[in-house]
Amino acid sequence: MNKLDIILKTLDSKQAEDIKVIDIGKKSSVADYFVIASGNSINQNKALCDYIENDLSKEGYKIKAVEGLREGNWILLDCEDVIVHIFTQKQREFYDIEDLWDE
Repeated sequence: MNKLDIILKTLDSKQAEDIKVIDIGKKSSVADYFVIASGNSINQNKALCDYIENDLSKEGYKIKAVEGLREGNWILLDCEDVIVHIFTQKQREFYDIEDLWDE
């Protein structure tokens, strides 16, 4: 299973909300995809991060970096070709990165 599929399956199985994939490969050299999802709480966001790390590790993938884990309102996982953003709903609405990258 590829990295993107593992991430999406994990988020879906752990009840992340409003999961969205944005193909940024033609717009940026940072990554091929942004995955954006919301958790119902800071604790759920942190748990989603842990589940993604664990599931990727089982398949031999490593996460390059994790930012925002301490606060938990917006957690970013750098999985090299896939960047995962896990937000609380309030932070997601405030930053609205879907609209920035969908344009």
